[in-house]
Amino acid sequence: MSEADTPATSPAPTPAPPDLWAVIDALWTWLDDNRRYDGDAAVLLRVLKLQEETGEVAQAVIGATGQNPRKGVSHTWDDVQAELCDVVITALIALRTLTPDTREVFERHLARVTQRSLGPSAQRSTT
Repeated sequence: MSEADTPATSPAPTPAPPDLWAVIDALWTWLDDNRRYDGDAAVLLRVLKLQEETGEVAQAVIGATGQNPRKGVSHTWDDVQAELCDVVITALIALRTLTPDTREVFERHLARVTQRSLGPSAQRSTT
């Protein structure tokens, strides 16, 4: 069989990106099912986790810039990006801890920030 006779194969389909809000809800459920504390303590600890993650961003920036002479350059800017993503995920899970309407609360707030910062015409162009 020659190359011309070989049936063409189509490339593997690219998987659909995960739905951000479904993933946040799934992570929240997993964390909630495995929490050690209930009530206000659980909420406070979930929000406090955000501070831990921001500290890891700071540590990565210090490491990427080599600001600690004892450690030198210990991180990369890719590490900083990953830590920033952890902050975003942790913040959205903390928000989900406070309200099941996470998406609506976030989008409403983002719209206010967009209008305040970029003006009403920018908000219309992003929807």
